[in-house]
Amino acid sequence: MTQQLLNDLSLWVGDDLIASATGDLGTANADERTNQRIVRRLVTPKGSYLFHPDYGAGLPQMIGDTVDIRAITGEIRAQIRMEEGVAQTPEPRIDVKPIQDGVSVGIFYTSSATRRPVSLQFNVNK
Repeated sequence: MTQQLLNDLSLWVGDDLIASATGDLGTANADERTNQRIVRRLVTPKGSYLFHPDYGAGLPQMIGDTVDIRAITGEIRAQIRMEEGVAQTPEPRIDVKPIQDGVSVGIFYTSSATRRPVSLQFNVNK
């Protein structure tokens, strides 16, 4: 079964579950599912999943008095390569910029499910 046919509960990190128009739990599939999984992976602390020690980038822990943009970009690149919804070619483009108390992240990738370009932007604060 391809990932585009799978549904996850619609849940962005830090938000509540979303109800659908019929009152059921909302679901996310294809690119929305991949975007939610990318953000979850990137903000999850490294090593916090006992049986998946490689899962998580720990971006909030990488933000301190100084911000190493190259290290953050490299970690994002390594982590999103593990997401099945992100096509390996063309290579995803990652833009990381410092903001007050954090970084702004822009990820531009091709969906392996739809073969269309996808843009994901979010902020990470310490």
